[in-house]
Amino acid sequence: MKLKKMLVGCLCLMAMASCGEGNQSANNQATADPAVEEGKNAVIENIMARRSIRKYKSEAVSREVLDQIMLCGINAPNGQNKQSWEVRVVDTPQVMEEIRSALNAAYPKMENAAGCFRGAPVMVFIARDKGYDFSAYDCGLMAENMMLSAWSLGVGSICLGSPVRMINDNPACAPILERLGFSEGYELCLCVGLGYADEAPAAKPRDMGKVKFVE
Repeated sequence: MKLKKMLVGCLCLMAMASCGEGNQSANNQATADPAVEEGKNAVIENIMARRSIRKYKSEAVSREVLDQIMLCGINAPNGQNKQSWEVRVVDTPQVMEEIRSALNAAYPKMENAAGCFRGAPVMVFIARDKGYDFSAYDCGLMAENMMLSAWSLGVGSICLGSPVRMINDNPACAPILERLGFSEGYELCLCVGLGYADEAPAAKPRDMGKVKFVE
């Protein structure tokens, strides 16, 4: 009888220990932060690896790849799901040359006004709905989705403001806007260049001191 009681006691202790190990394992899994484990979070790796590209290869980006990038773009968060943007993708050399020539003609005193496109073989022109005061933010979120998804597919990118100013501020650039064909009530807001990178720029330092936790 004593032996039987001892065996039962041992089994109970083993079961409790096993449960404790299981709970500890579960707790470890619950508290583990994949973001801090090197090589464990593809999203964070992609964000940290992306660079602004200013030198591109002549290799064309396929429409299939561009469609995927645009799909990621329009799935960005946006106010009230208004999708307060319009997008025009220029990926043919002939059309891009038309736009470059028109920009150079509008700024005859500049040696190469079209250099503001940074030589990207694909240019995405994003317009915002002027009737919605948060539309510019929505366009920015969409552009970020495009650039991050592009990088994950091996495509470099750069977000550009100079072409926006140059096109919007000069009436001589009206033919460019007509060529892009945005709807009435929309204005050019951002440009995103896309293409296969022909450079590998190093990351520039960021100032985490600008980030404060409010206690």
